[in-house]
Amino acid sequence: MAANLTPQYLEAERKLRTAKIPQERLEIMQEMMALMPKHKATEKLQAQLKAKISKLKEEMEKQPLAKHSVSFIIPKQGAGQVVVIGPPNAGKSMLIKALTGAEPEVGDYPFTTRAPAPYMMRYENIRVQLIDLPPMTPDLMESSQVELVKVADAALIVVDLANADAPSLLETLVAKLRDKRVELVREDDQPPEGSPGPHPFRKRTLLIANKADLDAGGANLESLRFFFDGLLTIVPVSAVTGEGLDDLKKRIFGFLHVIRVYSKVPGKKLDHNEPFVLKRGTTVIDMARAVHKDFAEKLAYARLWRGTEYTGQMITRDFVLADEDVCELHI
Repeated sequence: MAANLTPQYLEAERKLRTAKIPQERLEIMQEMMALMPKHKATEKLQAQLKAKISKLKEEMEKQPLAKHSVSFIIPKQGAGQVVVIGPPNAGKSMLIKALTGAEPEVGDYPFTTRAPAPYMMRYENIRVQLIDLPPMTPDLMESSQVELVKVADAALIVVDLANADAPSLLETLVAKLRDKRVELVREDDQPPEGSPGPHPFRKRTLLIANKADLDAGGANLESLRFFFDGLLTIVPVSAVTGEGLDDLKKRIFGFLHVIRVYSKVPGKKLDHNEPFVLKRGTTVIDMARAVHKDFAEKLAYARLWRGTEYTGQMITRDFVLADEDVCELHI
């Protein structure tokens, strides 16, 4: 039986022969493992490659950490940080391009994204940071990727609706993340109280069913809903046609659990272009502290504008603010 190795696998094998540093060799070998066809003719090759990966990892663990080692922790910017994860060829980079207008490398072959990359998505008058992570598989999930998921505010997990095997691929990926103490949950999930054992990192997540334009009749979407509806909120989109992208932006803002509050200077016209982005539950005194620490210390009173409900009334220091409130601080 022929191994039928793909051109992408053979190209990765060629790059391995010229790779010099251990980390680069490890990444290429893990890529080869993900690209290799899984059947009886490749069982021996799979075993040999797994052994090489295991040996290289052992050697790397014994080596002292170099001072110039690259950190993949990316500083947060904007209203929040959202990691974009998924299996190979799910269309993550194309989706980020459609959401941000940036130009990440996009290809119709696996592993186009080789390192985490930040991009900024505009939603109305704020920006949200999206982190494009390299593709994840059960055999290819670096600790640096998992750490980025843990520290992010939320996650998007992208699957390919043109692939009938998307539910099984997703189930395996979610289980692998759970093994690493990352639990993907709905945006309205409430963590259980008093549960025993080590607590996982519960990450609010939207399940992005990409390439909806290629799911003729919607059969694959229905299959995805059968397995995951109730576990994760499913948002069908098409990065190519733009279907569902406006709704997706609104949902991303919603599950960050933040509000926009405008600080009005007494006697001056309000600027709607630069809101303060604050956590839900923020009070007037919290907002004053965000404006300047002196405002919190010297706050005398505040006035609020909120639709027709409030039109400049005085409010207390512990008044809870809502999205798009206009607050005038007096010191």
